[in-house]
Amino acid sequence: MKILFIGDIVGKPGREVVRKTLPILVEHHAIDIVIANVENAAGGMGITRDVAESIRDFGVQVMTSGNHIWDKKEALDYIQLEPRLLRPANYPNGVPGRGHYVAHGKNHGPVAVINVMGRVFMNPLDNPFHVINEEIEAIRQDAQIVIVDFHAEATSEKLAMGWHLAGKVTAVVGTHTHVQTADERILPNGTAYITDVGMTGPHDSIIGVHTGPALQRFLNGMPSRFETATANPRLNGVIITADDVTGRAAGIVRVNVSAESLETSSTELVST
Repeated sequence: MKILFIGDIVGKPGREVVRKTLPILVEHHAIDIVIANVENAAGGMGITRDVAESIRDFGVQVMTSGNHIWDKKEALDYIQLEPRLLRPANYPNGVPGRGHYVAHGKNHGPVAVINVMGRVFMNPLDNPFHVINEEIEAIRQDAQIVIVDFHAEATSEKLAMGWHLAGKVTAVVGTHTHVQTADERILPNGTAYITDVGMTGPHDSIIGVHTGPALQRFLNGMPSRFETATANPRLNGVIITADDVTGRAAGIVRVNVSAESLETSSTELVST
């Protein structure tokens, strides 16, 4: 089975590059299921029903999130109606939504997706290293292939989660920092890992926003209004190859493409 995980979709530029590139990637690489982090997909911060449903219509079967999941008020109601939109599982009991979902690929068996969030330099939630074990136990009878979106800031915490789950899940995919890392690998006993899958959106920016206001905040420490940039939209992601029976990953490759590059070559992949 081949799973495409798309890095944090940022605003309209991110949505548009998904719309243009996803059909080509799915066809050329025989993708069975598509997962995407969507917490910044609506105006660069948060998610709305209309935006989530448009992303779903593009061909994304499961949508994960993180610390910006509640930035649009309507997400509180919508997440209770749409089980394919996840919030981190380590939010306290009683918070709307759920932290896992079991989807089905085109020609293969089920795939479980679990969403958890880190605590280093992030809002303090329940311990993700404990919660993830409970989530795996909850879905283990339903799916052998398990993909974890670990939405976290610190690389050390992400690496620790990778080793914590080595041999227990198919893949641990880091999100949140919007910068694609070059450390994709297969950990012992078949767990694919990458510290951060990157950003799907305007790459001529500072992690998705116009460079001017962001730079001014670093220069003078004064508040500035951040708006989503538009230039050089690219799709960042990873393609994970997994065994249906054992759930072990056989490969992971980074994807870094623009719509223009796919018009001339649908094989442009960045990998080591």
